[in-house]
Amino acid sequence: MKLQLVPASAGPRWVRQGIQTFFKQPLAFCGLFFMFMAVMSVLSLVPVLGNVLALMLLPGATLGLMAATQEAATGKRPVPALLISAFRAGRAQLQSMLLLGGLYAAGFLLVLGISALADGGKFAHMYLVGGTLSAEVLQAGDFQLAALIAMVLYLPLSLLFWHAPALVHWHGIAPVKSLFFSLVACLRNFWAFTLYGMVWMAVFVGLGILVATVAALAGGAETVGAVMFPMAMLTAAMFFASIYFTFRDSFEASV
Repeated sequence: MKLQLVPASAGPRWVRQGIQTFFKQPLAFCGLFFMFMAVMSVLSLVPVLGNVLALMLLPGATLGLMAATQEAATGKRPVPALLISAFRAGRAQLQSMLLLGGLYAAGFLLVLGISALADGGKFAHMYLVGGTLSAEVLQAGDFQLAALIAMVLYLPLSLLFWHAPALVHWHGIAPVKSLFFSLVACLRNFWAFTLYGMVWMAVFVGLGILVATVAALAGGAETVGAVMFPMAMLTAAMFFASIYFTFRDSFEASV
């Protein structure tokens, strides 16, 4: 396993490959992604503990979606069992993936803990416990500052874990080492990942505006609400499909 440096143009290419691969097996990808979201949503119904468990499972679930992309990219049909492939590769791999998930959950909780210093924990409470927040709280300066702090701190956390599940699963790298290699790969290919993020942001915003405009012209506010959510889910599924290509091109060994 050796790090590869890619040009900035790789970023938009990863986006294109993710979208193209999604449309090779759109029904299979939609099914897998909605299963993924359903599991996370059910777990989140349990205050605190359920959200922590969902965080622990997220790296492994992301690897499952990457494995599905790998199958679709080679002309095969992704099957539901791929979602748990990270936990079916033997006892050692299972332990490594669970440790990686524990590290991710701990890192995310640390981010929430730091954000709580800004607003007394209202933003963290909303994520971990749920509930309804008033418009006054959502518009409060300290709450918005806490959300901004969490967003900024989440960026380095996401870079640490971006390639880590794939490195653990496909290359047998130890969890802590996989975090280091993931961060280095993202930073060494900074411009490719920067363009990758910018293009995806443009896709999400552009599709959102387009769908909202068409839906509003067709049926008003209720139609906008009914169409926006499934469209956002489909776009998110395409995004997750593209993650595999960022990994495949960032490391020399093919998977």
